[in-house]
Amino acid sequence: MLRLLITVALVLSGTGTPPEQAKVKPANAKTSIAPDFQPSPNFDEQAEQQLLEMANQARAKAGAPPLQFDEGLIQAARAHAEAMVRQQQLSHQFDGEPSLPRRLSASSPLRLDHAGENVALDATPDQAHRHLMLSPPHRENLLDASYNVAGFGVVREGDRLYVVQDFGHSLPATSPEQTEDAIAAAVSRARRAANLAALTRSSNPALRDAVCSMAKQDKLATHSMHELAQRYMVVSYTNMHPEVLPAAASRSIQDRNLKNVAVGTCYARTDTYPSGVYWVGLLFY
Repeated sequence: MLRLLITVALVLSGTGTPPEQAKVKPANAKTSIAPDFQPSPNFDEQAEQQLLEMANQARAKAGAPPLQFDEGLIQAARAHAEAMVRQQQLSHQFDGEPSLPRRLSASSPLRLDHAGENVALDATPDQAHRHLMLSPPHRENLLDASYNVAGFGVVREGDRLYVVQDFGHSLPATSPEQTEDAIAAAVSRARRAANLAALTRSSNPALRDAVCSMAKQDKLATHSMHELAQRYMVVSYTNMHPEVLPAAASRSIQDRNLKNVAVGTCYARTDTYPSGVYWVGLLFY
């Protein structure tokens, strides 16, 4: 599942009150995006880069690895910054706008297993960074050592900057064969831990097609998997970390009568998993 740490705050320079039109919208409220909304030409690429440099300086002091900009995440952040400019308020989602996972997955091919977002309104990049670091939830996002990629969007409107910082943890893309090998290795480790003989890894040509049928239908219980279950002990599951075996697989692995295992995987993005997930099928016999 995609873990989200989503926080909202209004950060302004000086001690004056926020402009009347720049209101913070409650997290559970929604405002529609006008259909005539036009993209802003006022992206401040220099400010985006400055915010990245300051974030990475703070992360280095905290012992966290640097963030790498991803072009897709930058586009997602900029699009959301545009929406905030249009509405003249800060929010993480307006009516008619996708959720954070869907925004990020629509803009970037990265395989993210969790993500977070900061939004802010300020006068300069330095002040925005300082105010964000003074806010515990925003600071947590900025210094979260698990994040390795980011996209920042800054739109300048007059003397104000609308800032969006999108963060994510990107997993390396692996082939089906590599993923299946990792799962098979996890099965072997579990057998050894239970003091049982290793299972023989077998090939089943129909298994990967059956597993991909789960992804296409966005559910684990499909006709293809049901047919395999008539002949084998079948375990199916989804996980962004497919080598982490579910409890059902652990119980099957400990069956002393089993001799063989076949593994099939399929990575896909679906309505249930907009950021993508590994669909996995295990056959024991």
